Amino acid sequence: MSEMILQINHLSKSFGSHEVLRDVDFTVNKGDVTSIIGASGSGKSTLLRCINLLETPTSGEILYHGKNVAARDVNAAEYRSHVGMVFQSFNLFNNMTVLENCMVGQIKVLKKNKEDARRHALEYLEKVGMAPYINARPRQISGGQKQRVAIARALAMDPEVLLFDEPTSALDPEMVGEVLSVMQALAQEGMTMLVVTHEMAFARDVSNQVVYMNGGVICEAGSPEEVFGNPQKQETRDFLSRFRNA
Repeated sequence: MSEMILQINHLSKSFGSHEVLRDVDFTVNKGDVTSIIGASGSGKSTLLRCINLLETPTSGEILYHGKNVAARDVNAAEYRSHVGMVFQSFNLFNNMTVLENCMVGQIKVLKKNKEDARRHALEYLEKVGMAPYINARPRQISGGQKQRVAIARALAMDPEVLLFDEPTSALDPEMVGEVLSVMQALAQEGMTMLVVTHEMAFARDVSNQVVYMNGGVICEAGSPEEVFGNPQKQETRDFLSRFRNA
């Protein structure tokens, strides 16, 4: 039986009177690649931000190895070193080089010395094909390259789970493939990943679990074969009909 890493129980999130998430339940096991799909505004990114404690859930639990990290006494920075996040807009530090961007978290959060942090950062920059650019600053590289640096930065923290919040949506179409190929390689290596995405081919071909959200709730979840091949609900069928020929 697979080892359960994250368990989301009855998670809800409201902003004032606006309920964005309602009674969301699912689990993430070691090695899972879970794609969260759905129309814009369905709550996908808010769900990811709650899981990474960038938003505080209104109610419910987020269990990480059985411990509720939504409780008040949790060290969020320490938890995030295990559950990393790659953002839509890269969130790189513009005043730092590519290499420094991948070292800073290791030094500040993991308390590594500079030499170890540098070696580890170089290892992952090599992995994502960005080693030639270590002295560049973010403004000097393309969007696809920035996102690969952001992935290397997250990996350098040695997380157990990586969360991706629409990692290709800010990219020009020709750059999408280079980021998806890095993510596909990570999936093949067994990285546990939770991916909010509009890339249906990735969700269908790389994931082992697909979650379809609509209106802040999970409408349907299952294997890609189940969700894409034999959706049970009309709203899932309607949403996927646009991607049938992808």
